[in-house]
Amino acid sequence: MKPHGIPGTVLFDDAQAQKGLALNRMCFSFNSAANREAFRNDEDGYCQKYGLTPEQRAAVKSRNVLKLIEAGGNIYYLAKLAGIFGLNVQDIGAQQTGMSVDAFKEKLATAGR
Repeated sequence: MKPHGIPGTVLFDDAQAQKGLALNRMCFSFNSAANREAFRNDEDGYCQKYGLTPEQRAAVKSRNVLKLIEAGGNIYYLAKLAGIFGLNVQDIGAQQTGMSVDAFKEKLATAGR
């Protein structure tokens, strides 16, 4: 990864796009309800079908969106996977800030959002 000016973030550049190709293809497949169900029924087999790397597979198992981004995931594609996990925008924001979901929601409320 190339360094950039935003500490703690991963720049989605051409190298990250290449790194995350299998993961993002898998996430794109979740546009189909049948594929989402197939993933729920056999997560390991579904990940294997798309050729996820061990890093990507560990990130999927951890349900950690930041790890998925580090593994080359594009947030727009990862939104489908997060939905399968039952994660919403506040859950992802909490992960990104290192806060609990309740603390993150309180921060948003305090900021007037």
